[in-house]
Amino acid sequence: MNKGRLPKRQRLIGLWLLLSGISIMGGAIFAAWLDSLFQPQGFPRLVLWLGCFSGGGTIFLCGLLLERMLFTPLRHLQVQLARLVANPDARDDYPPEGWLRGLGPDLVRVREAWRSDRRRLATAHAEGARSAARIRQELETLLQVLDTPLLLCDHHRRLLLFNQAAESLFEENPGLGLGKRLDTLLPVTSLQDAIGQLPEDGSPRELLIPCDERWLHAVLRRVPLSNGETLLTLTDATAAWNSEMGARAELAERLPPLRRHGASLSSAAEALGSARHAGRGDDALRARLETVIEEESRALGQALEGLGRLIEDMQQQGERLVPLWSNDLWQSLNERLGDDPLQVVPIGMPAWFKGDAPALLALLESLLAQLRQHTGHTTFEGEMLLGNRRVYLDLVWRGTPLAQRELAAWSERRLDSLPLSPRVGDLLRQHASDTWSLADADGIHARLRLPLPSVERVGAPREALPPRPEFHDFGIADLPPPDAELARCPLRALEVVAFDTETTGLELRRGDTVISIGACRIVNARLLASEVFDVRVDPGKPIPPASTAIHGLTDDDVMGAPPLPVILPRFRDYIGDAVILAHNAAFDLLALQPPGASVTLDMPVLDTLLLSRALDESLDGHDLDTLAERYDLSFPPGTRHTALGDARVTAELWLALLPRLEARGIDTLERALALQASAFDKEDACT
Repeated sequence: MNKGRLPKRQRLIGLWLLLSGISIMGGAIFAAWLDSLFQPQGFPRLVLWLGCFSGGGTIFLCGLLLERMLFTPLRHLQVQLARLVANPDARDDYPPEGWLRGLGPDLVRVREAWRSDRRRLATAHAEGARSAARIRQELETLLQVLDTPLLLCDHHRRLLLFNQAAESLFEENPGLGLGKRLDTLLPVTSLQDAIGQLPEDGSPRELLIPCDERWLHAVLRRVPLSNGETLLTLTDATAAWNSEMGARAELAERLPPLRRHGASLSSAAEALGSARHAGRGDDALRARLETVIEEESRALGQALEGLGRLIEDMQQQGERLVPLWSNDLWQSLNERLGDDPLQVVPIGMPAWFKGDAPALLALLESLLAQLRQHTGHTTFEGEMLLGNRRVYLDLVWRGTPLAQRELAAWSERRLDSLPLSPRVGDLLRQHASDTWSLADADGIHARLRLPLPSVERVGAPREALPPRPEFHDFGIADLPPPDAELARCPLRALEVVAFDTETTGLELRRGDTVISIGACRIVNARLLASEVFDVRVDPGKPIPPASTAIHGLTDDDVMGAPPLPVILPRFRDYIGDAVILAHNAAFDLLALQPPGASVTLDMPVLDTLLLSRALDESLDGHDLDTLAERYDLSFPPGTRHTALGDARVTAELWLALLPRLEARGIDTLERALALQASAFDKEDACT
């Protein structure tokens, strides 16, 4: 029993029953001895036996009275106080009872005064909070709609802010996250050196940095009048770089031969003209000059043909030709038509292709107007067909095909809605395309066909990510340096990864293994709801029905999932430099680190089960369900016994325990680890 804490209920009951039993047994033995010694009869004998049993009975009845009137109310009071410390607005399930009933009005008064103070404080700061909320909302909206990837880091290179464009740019990169180090996201020495040499006046510096198989053009600025914060704006410069080093470089190489052939041709023509003008009749000289002119003309023609092909390639591979999803194109076209009765109804399977979206929309709008004038229809069907190396965009109508001379005339029309008013033919050449019209096999429909460059991509584009609440946290800049001694780091300043696993069973040393890992991050004492790790794992064995009944995962759910040795390095990258947190962490760590595991989780481990047991040794029930009920936490429907759902509630439980730990002076990682170690007993070691 630890000094200064209430004894466990089981120990109290055991001691009470032991004393009662000893007293009753001793009374029985003493009564039997007196009965044999004095041999009383009748009423005196009854008094003798009752008197000898009175001590044990009194102890039993007093213990029963104390348990009901004092100890149980004390335990309920302890639970209610723990809940109020974690959350002042928590519900009141345990009003004082028994001998503590008189404390009811006082406890209500304290709770109401606490809540009243909080309301007055909230009212006093309402105007400032409203203004801050408005600014924050505007900032978050700006971050969400801005197409340029942004990163803001503090003077310790920790990320304070990023936007949705940056999240898309670094998709599936474990180095992106609030509070994470910039050098884990972009481990480029030149970038770190450039940040260290930035001028304080906010003057920009540009840098080209590699990232996976891409080149990023980064513009770096020191935020003026800040504590060393740095803003990075990023652009994917891969296409421009390839164009600069590829087709444009080849164009530059082709120009000198053109000039050389042109100069040679001009010199030969001039010499031939001079000879003719002078009237000289040297046939051999004239033949040589004509041969030179013929050869140079042929070489010049070949060079011009190659230059034409190169220009066409540049048009097709230009930065304006980007992957497009056909359904998006049809939707944008109908929106562009607006109130016009013209409409395109998509049919068939959607497909990816490559094109210049604004130019294609203007082109299709012009073609539809011409088709309406020719056919009299206002509704056309749009279909994308996959060819061998091209994608065919078809406009379908009920009627006969168009004559090629009409299409030729259309190709000369200019599109005044685009800059420089290009012709339809110019846009077709930009896409290495042409138009022709053909009849369908049914003899009823006809179509206008445009071949377009294909894209090696399958599947519909991902749905747009919902707005996120945690794109920024400027409080990270006030946290201790990342290289500060972790043991002395305040608990609220810790970066914590709460995780949980689901397994095929509970016998990990007998072959049961992981089938799901879920985790979420806590930064600056704030749970980041969207920066999660949630994966299925192939256990390499069937999942027993008894386990499926608990977590709901079947063999079909994990079919095709990566095995644990593939997932563990990704999970380790997600953790980074964080402290890990779990409920009954010994089980989950054993599940993630079976014998021979290639990845070691050697960072500090916090365990909410042990911390709760250390804080409330006298209370029964430290399982996750009981603690969630105790601290008024809830599992969203369908998330209990899922790895991510349990991990999130474990994270919320940690945040609820923080005020109680701090109230006892346990405000650093070192002290928290010592506290939970005091609650680790032999039963845990055996488990």
